[in-house]
Amino acid sequence: MNSFLQNAYKDKTVLITGHTGFKGSWLSLWLAELGANVIGYSLEPPTEPSLFNAINLQEKITHIIGDVGEQESLLSLFTKYQPEFVFHLAAQSLVKRSYKEPGLTFQTNVMGTLNVLEAIRKTNSVRACIIVTSDKCYENIETGHSYKETDPLGGYDPYSSSKGCEELLTAAYRRSFFNPEHYNKKHKVALSSARAGNIIGGGDWADNRIIPDCVRALSKGEPIVIRNPEAIRPWNYVLESLSGYLLLGSLMRKHGVKYSDAWNFGPNEESEMSVEELVKLSIQYWGNGKYIRDAAIHSHEAGLLKLDISKASRLLCWSPIYKISEAVERSVNWYRLFYSNALAEDLRKFTVNEIMEYQDNMKKRLD
Repeated sequence: MNSFLQNAYKDKTVLITGHTGFKGSWLSLWLAELGANVIGYSLEPPTEPSLFNAINLQEKITHIIGDVGEQESLLSLFTKYQPEFVFHLAAQSLVKRSYKEPGLTFQTNVMGTLNVLEAIRKTNSVRACIIVTSDKCYENIETGHSYKETDPLGGYDPYSSSKGCEELLTAAYRRSFFNPEHYNKKHKVALSSARAGNIIGGGDWADNRIIPDCVRALSKGEPIVIRNPEAIRPWNYVLESLSGYLLLGSLMRKHGVKYSDAWNFGPNEESEMSVEELVKLSIQYWGNGKYIRDAAIHSHEAGLLKLDISKASRLLCWSPIYKISEAVERSVNWYRLFYSNALAEDLRKFTVNEIMEYQDNMKKRLD
């Protein structure tokens, strides 16, 4: 797997929007380790601490502060660096914040994506682009079935709705400007969208996410306050979805529009677990701690949302490899190192080692 991905990305210019975020930082580091020339374009890290700053990621990539809402700046970036691959991760990614700032949410997630797609349309260098959305893009009627890529899009809250809109926008551009039937005639762009959610892993400090909430409390010796303890989620380790993005991008570049489509990258069914069970597991791997239930009334949250990953498994030969217990353990171990006041160099080595171990485990599964 390592050699396969290296062959795809080594010495290639890869633009990542949202590279200062949690997933964007992991993806940027992974691509840098694969030998890619990574260009990161994003606002400042959304939290403090942040994975981006914790591992001094700016030492490994070209780090540019910018807003995907600024169309001219984005187009200038494409013109200057001529990226071959684009991974669009920049987003307002919090459900609760979307209730407070719906305008910002739609502006960033929908118009920001429009600006990225327009920049690709006006630049001749891009060959593969993945628009990263969310599992929440689906019209979730909570029947318990797993959603396929062909299921209706929707969204209860502004964030989820914006991700549904983002998917529709991507599909419209794929049909109108990057139509597979016109590949190598009118354009040379393979365009896909990738859907994942409930991502866990080291280096996330976003508000109202369960693992960050856990480690913030545990590091201070305070009780963890949990909302919706009975809510069941299919938890997804960060490198699982990112491996799907990287694999998809490499196949899009190699085979053109054969893989231009929407794709789900979720966990296996055995990774489903209630919020309360996940908190108990986090406390177990931390070594001590306790939790209390929050009795306050909160905004609507989905009780259960699952992705059907059979398409990615069948056509990409991709599937998750870590059990939920291992995903939580690896996540907690990263935070324990951080809160031990480890140096940025040590944290980066630990994070790189996590990526290398994952690649080795992927190879073993494929063998």
